[in-house]
Amino acid sequence: MCLTLCWGVLTATGWVRRLTGHHALRTGHAMLAVFTLATGFIHAAAFAFLDDPFFTVLKLIVPLADGGTVRHALGIAGFELMLAIAVTAGLSRSFKYLSWLRFHQLAYVAVGLTVVHSWIGAMANGHLAVVWIAGITVLAPTVTLAILRWLPPHRLIRIGLLDATPVGPPRQGHTLTMRVSVDNQRCRRYGICQSEAPEVFRLQEDGRLQYSRSPDPGLTEQVQAAARACPMRAIQLQGVEQGVDR
Repeated sequence: MCLTLCWGVLTATGWVRRLTGHHALRTGHAMLAVFTLATGFIHAAAFAFLDDPFFTVLKLIVPLADGGTVRHALGIAGFELMLAIAVTAGLSRSFKYLSWLRFHQLAYVAVGLTVVHSWIGAMANGHLAVVWIAGITVLAPTVTLAILRWLPPHRLIRIGLLDATPVGPPRQGHTLTMRVSVDNQRCRRYGICQSEAPEVFRLQEDGRLQYSRSPDPGLTEQVQAAARACPMRAIQLQGVEQGVDR
C-alpha cells in the first residue's frame, strides 16, 4: 500500500523517469495498486470465515454498522475509498480531468485511514512491540514523498529535486510574459502537464492537447512545473520581458 503511494508520487512528478521511463512507471503503479486491493480484499474476507459471530457481512462492508468498532471502520473506509479510486482510474475521460484528479488524490486520505487502522489494530492485538520498527521503516519514505509532492516548486529547486526554472526571473523594472509552445511530434498525451497546470493545459476527448499560448502571469510557476515534469520534453517556454510604465 505504501509502495503504491510512493510509486504514484514518482509517476506524477517524473522524478525517476530517466531510469524507468514514464510508461513503466504508470504500469508499475497500476500493478502495485491491484496487489494492494487484492491483499486488502483477502484480509477483509478472511474475517467472514472466522467462528467469531461478531464479524458479520454487514460489519465488513458498512463502517460502524451494528456496533462495529472505530478501528475496523477506518480500515473499511480506507479500503472502499481505494476501491472507488481504482474504479474511476480507468474512467478519467468520462469526467472533467481536474475533478477526476482531485478524487484520485484522495488516495492520500485512504492510505492515512488504513495506516491508522493497522496501527490501532496492532495495539489492540498486542503486536505493536513486534511490528513498530517495520511500520516506521515503511512509513518514513511514504510520508517524506507525500510531503515533497505538495511542496511548491521553488522549495524543491532549493533542495535540488528540480532543475532551475526554464525561464529566469525578469530584470528590475520589467514584467515577464510567458510564451508556451508544445512540440506535437514529441508529445504523447500523457496528461502530466494538465495535472501540474490544469488551467493552461487540457486533454480533449479526442486525445488532442489544448493549451494557452500566453497564460496568466500568476500561473508561471505551474507552467514551469509542467515543463519540468513532461517526460517527453515537449513543452518549450519563452519569457518575453516588457517594460513597466512609470
